[in-house]
Amino acid sequence: MAKRKIIWSNRAKIKRYEILKFYIDRNKSNTYSIKLNRRINKELQLLKEYPNLGIKTDIKGVRGLIIENFILFYELDKNIIIVHYIWDSRQNPEDLIIK
Repeated sequence: MAKRKIIWSNRAKIKRYEILKFYIDRNKSNTYSIKLNRRINKELQLLKEYPNLGIKTDIKGVRGLIIENFILFYELDKNIIIVHYIWDSRQNPEDLIIK
């Protein structure tokens, strides 16, 4: 089996940055943001090995991986896992746009 590669969309990169920055600003410390970022990276490594780990969504080919209060929406394309968005599940679901 070929090694899978993780690719973040620009929207997902921006949202990840915003989430991590929010917790740094709110907590006046980067401790939680570092832990959350490590957790995301750990789950992504697991996803490389088990790409169907996330739950199916209403969008064809897109799955959601739950990480604490967040859902990481991704799609498997051959040996590439495309992260489309990371969503704080405590937000209004009507505002969610995955792709």
